[in-house]
Amino acid sequence: QVQLVESGGGSVQAGGSLRLSCAASGNRDNMYCMGWFRQGPGEEREGVAHIDNAGRTNYADSVKGRFTISKDNTKNILSLEMNSLRPGDTAMYYCAAASVRAYITAGGCRSARYPYWGQGTQVTVSS
Repeated sequence: QVQLVESGGGSVQAGGSLRLSCAASGNRDNMYCMGWFRQGPGEEREGVAHIDNAGRTNYADSVKGRFTISKDNTKNILSLEMNSLRPGDTAMYYCAAASVRAYITAGGCRSARYPYWGQGTQVTVSS
């Protein structure tokens, strides 16, 4: 099992920055892939950024160059640095984790099935 707790959301004006954090605990074997997802009002959930245990990352096209995902493996903390925020970034942001088996099955963290989720943290960007 894995427990995930997000923090750092809030309200900011367009062009501003926020840093999200996700404290992870539990079985490290289930934290090989970690990712940030978001779901805006009336929208489907989408993957924002993913990182594996080797530090390889990938990003949704909409956030490339603006968001940076990182992971402190010693403290089991996943972070998402968000810069140049836009109103379209407004969403509930979720942290998620998946095992190495999920990584291998899917061929990567972006496509992996994530069975462990945090409760989410709201990000609101005003124009």
